[in-house]
Amino acid sequence: MDKFLEVAIDEAKLGAAEGGIPIGSVLVIDGTIVSRGHNQRVQKGSAVLHAEMDCIENAGRLKASDYRRATLYSTLSPCDMCSGAVLLYGIPKVVVGENRTFRGPEEYLRSRGVELVIVDNRECQWLMEGFIGEHPELWNEDIGE
Repeated sequence: MDKFLEVAIDEAKLGAAEGGIPIGSVLVIDGTIVSRGHNQRVQKGSAVLHAEMDCIENAGRLKASDYRRATLYSTLSPCDMCSGAVLLYGIPKVVVGENRTFRGPEEYLRSRGVELVIVDNRECQWLMEGFIGEHPELWNEDIGE
């Protein structure tokens, strides 16, 4: 398995251990992790801290040239909001752990030139299926339903 996806999975597990939604993300530039994050909507009472948003926030202010060399890893297909951040900052590549439990606007990202790699990782899927089964109300809140 990809070592960066493994770190994103560790972030997802950390989020679950904190009582949150098990989605993790890692931002990699030139083969080095510059930031990591996990969904913090429950823990921080936040409306916007999905894993990808937390990861980008934790990276702090980066130059546009840094983002253009970045790859964002996420254990789950990014939603509209997180996909918008990818487009806003010009992140050229997103590696997705799984998109069976949720599929964001993947074709739109591709149409805008983002390389999207779907790994179809069983552990990522298992984490989400377990969470959705146990906490459907939190999951529906997270995806705006």
